[in-house]
Amino acid sequence: MPAISFQSVTKSYSGARGSNSPSFRALDDVSFDIEQGEFFGLLGPNGAGKTTLISILAGLTRASGGKVLVQGHDVQTDYAAARRALGVVPQELVFDPFFNVREALRIQSGYFGVRNNDAWIDELLESLGLADKAKSNMRQLSGGMKRRVLVAQALVHRPPVIVLDEPTAGVDVELRQTLWQFIARLNKQGHTVLLTTHYLEEAEALCTRIGMLKQGHLVALAETSDLLKSASSNVLRFKIDRELPASLAATARVTGRIVQLPAQGALEIEQYLAAVRQAGLTVEDVEIRKADLEDVFLQVMAAERGSPTALVA
Repeated sequence: MPAISFQSVTKSYSGARGSNSPSFRALDDVSFDIEQGEFFGLLGPNGAGKTTLISILAGLTRASGGKVLVQGHDVQTDYAAARRALGVVPQELVFDPFFNVREALRIQSGYFGVRNNDAWIDELLESLGLADKAKSNMRQLSGGMKRRVLVAQALVHRPPVIVLDEPTAGVDVELRQTLWQFIARLNKQGHTVLLTTHYLEEAEALCTRIGMLKQGHLVALAETSDLLKSASSNVLRFKIDRELPASLAATARVTGRIVQLPAQGALEIEQYLAAVRQAGLTVEDVEIRKADLEDVFLQVMAAERGSPTALVA
């Protein structure tokens, strides 16, 4: 039995009544399973449908068609059992300003009928670096600390399935390291993890399998290692002192002074460097690296929408 099963999930939004606005399909026949104990990454650009899919999974939005199961429980018809099996860390910083951290976690435990939970709450506080903030009012916490509390609230009832929706957006390096060490430990203990993130290096390091959404369609689904093997080239990376020539800019990924170009072999690398020198640019810190998940992601997103079968493993 999969930990999570998305079965032909569709979500459509109608145009405003009395207007000429067309209906919008946020998800279109999305189907895939996440296995027990898996660390799964769900990737896609803004507006791809990731948060809509998670909202359906969490029971916050009703699908227009299809079915979603958590530990075999339908999120609509068997919602109580599905909710108990799920712990969700949302993107937004949502908190109750009237309670301190420990009180918030005790109340969250009560929502799920969990009593005498102080030992696990203490472990969560310690593991997430919140022990010294246990008696602090939620309003007094920084954004990063509030994010840690959201993670603790999602885990307080010990759910077998953990959903992390952009958990490290806008937080510091220390929190990222603390969070990932703790989540990786829970995953090794058998918890299933579903992660959405725009930090693709996190997904590459943590996730054993990746699904990619584009405009509501599943366009890639494969083991992370297989996705990396599917990259069509290595990458030439260097720094320049001025703007890149137009002949190269169309295929390059430019971040400030850093230029990255897909390169099939030595001849293409030399042609790139010759074109840069011919344009009168100074080239620094030249290196050739293997394609990473960001390169694969950009390649998939640039392709025309079609069946994901070529990248299904």
